[in-house]
Order: sequence, then structure tokens, then C-alpha cells
Amino acid sequence: MQLVRDLMSTGPITVPPYTSITSVASCMRDANVGCVLITSEGALHGILTDRDVTVRIAAEGTIAGAATALSAVSGVPVTVASDVSVCEAACLMMAHSVRRLPVVDEGCLVGLITLGDLASTAHAQEVLVALSRAKPNH
Repeated sequence: MQLVRDLMSTGPITVPPYTSITSVASCMRDANVGCVLITSEGALHGILTDRDVTVRIAAEGTIAGAATALSAVSGVPVTVASDVSVCEAACLMMAHSVRRLPVVDEGCLVGLITLGDLASTAHAQEVLVALSRAKPNH
């Protein structure tokens, strides 16, 4: 049985909660990533995707310089532990219509598992089908 720790990325890109959206966007561009995790002292406060920046900040006309990373996240992030099976992680992704799961052990962020990480597993197709049927995230 393959575990989340076997596929997850370690050292995901993180930013403090009050980082400006402009800085977050620059960070995403420079690191060539589609999301950053909002953390302080190792604790996860949220996940912010490039789509969040576009839909929640830019499309609403918010001045990017005044918006912060924490103000743009949508709710409490769904997380998974590193010792959970990849199958369970895929089920979480499907149930919550998410493409990324922060990996948290004992309250501390230890990694990130994404749909791309699941691409080599038997579960990738199931997650893709579920995501394609999910309601749009506005």
C-alpha cells in the first residue's frame, strides 16, 4: 500500500498570513507553482491558489496591494496525514473537489500532495472524473 509520504512534495512554498497578494503572486511566478500555503510557526492557516488570486482578488476589483494572503483563502483547508494511504487521499480530493491536499502531522505542515502526484497511481482517473463533475469554485 502506497502512503501519502511516498508521493508528497516536501518543502512546499509557504508565506506568512499577512503577505500581500502582490508578493504572493510574485512568489508563485518565481517558484513556478500554482499555490502557496499560508503558515505561521509551522501551523497551516490556508492554501492560496493562482485561481484564488484571480477570482477572489483581481475579479472582485480588490486592490492587490491592500489584500493579504489570509484574506483571499476560502475556508479551512482539507488536510491529510503523511501515514494515510494514497487511496484515502484520493477519496478526500474527490469528496471535497480539491486538487491539492496539505500534509499535516501533529499540527505541523510537512508537505503537499497534488493531483499531479497521483498521476502515476490508479486513483488519478477517479479524482479527475470527480473534479470535472464538481460545481465551479467561485
